[in-house]
Amino acid sequence: MHARLPNSFGSTALLLVWILTNPTSILAIAPPPPTTATTIATSDEAFAHAWQSIDPIVADAIEAGKMPGVVVAIGSSDRPFFQKAYGQKQLAPEPLPMTTDTVFDLASLTKPIATATSIMRMVDEGRIQLDDRVASYLPEFAVHGKQDVTIQQLLLHVGGLIPDNSMKDYNDGIEASIQNFLSLKLNYPPGTRFRYSDVGFEVLAELIHRQTGKTVHQYSQQSIFEPLGMHETGYLPAPKLRDRAAPTEQREGHWMKGEVHDPRAYALGGVAGHAGLFSTASDLSIYAAMMLGRGTLAKDRLGPGTMPSDGKPADQTILKPETFARMTAPYEVPGGIRGLGWDKQSGYSSNRGKTMTKSAFGHGGFTGTAMWIDPDLDLYVIFLSNRVHPDGKGSVNAVAGQIATIAADAVIAHRAATDAAN
Repeated sequence: MHARLPNSFGSTALLLVWILTNPTSILAIAPPPPTTATTIATSDEAFAHAWQSIDPIVADAIEAGKMPGVVVAIGSSDRPFFQKAYGQKQLAPEPLPMTTDTVFDLASLTKPIATATSIMRMVDEGRIQLDDRVASYLPEFAVHGKQDVTIQQLLLHVGGLIPDNSMKDYNDGIEASIQNFLSLKLNYPPGTRFRYSDVGFEVLAELIHRQTGKTVHQYSQQSIFEPLGMHETGYLPAPKLRDRAAPTEQREGHWMKGEVHDPRAYALGGVAGHAGLFSTASDLSIYAAMMLGRGTLAKDRLGPGTMPSDGKPADQTILKPETFARMTAPYEVPGGIRGLGWDKQSGYSSNRGKTMTKSAFGHGGFTGTAMWIDPDLDLYVIFLSNRVHPDGKGSVNAVAGQIATIAADAVIAHRAATDAAN
């Protein structure tokens, strides 16, 4: 594990000069943390140049029609470094500019952030074990050879399940839909293939519901998002958040805005294990900082308005350090390396920074979202777009990967310069 980097920001005057010479960047700059351990200063000239180099990459992607707009956020466990909105959040029915507080349909980022983190919380609570058989909690699952499939196998997408079952299975209401995906046949012998599966995470969400008495929406809200002060994150966003949402495509004659894009999640009432979560760049920065803290968020990074009943802010632990380590460890699967609910290095990693370390983990979402977190670099990179707006086209994985590489390169170069100076 690398040591934290010294703060190269030496005076208020220097900070003011930097801000005045970089008026286009929207930066969230916090005072130095009350410890001797500090991270990269946002005022450092090398980092200012790195952040500015993001602008033409995004401009070219927007011009090429890869997405209408995007919000990019970069930071560490201690503070945000950079947050900026580009382009338009809406092209139709009328253009609207992208803003940093835009609410996004996270699509498959739901899998690690809501579902997998909830599963790991349940491990910490002693409710389940990762090597437990899924059928121990969902008896209907123990058909067609699935009786020995484990929770961990579903988290790794090696549980033998098909990627997506037929939309016909969702025609008769939520309860019938659940029974339909629980009773599916094996697609391959468990553990012999890696096959990315939405169905597997639908099953995990139902396991959460049966074991806790709460839907993945309710459980993740109460156990993850509320304790962290992530007030703009959750399923089924309230009207004031829907008003700020980036639209995706049209469904049944109306624009999906604050309404889940994924058809199976929509058929399940907007709450599913594989899709349905909405959030903002600022809220996801809080989650990423918690993960960089090995499962604990420092009290000075809590979301606004978060205060315990005794009025004394405290660090918030969502996952025990050993649980965090188990979740983000490298697991070899056929054809790649995955974490539990996370990607690490696989065929889905084109949105990963090329120079990120082996400790990095992340995920993408079909609607145009990506987040990568690198504990060894103390770095997170968040890329939120609605690339499917307005016509289902667009392509952002390569752009997100370029930006993540710029951020990783900047950290690595800063460390090298610091080591040379010392």
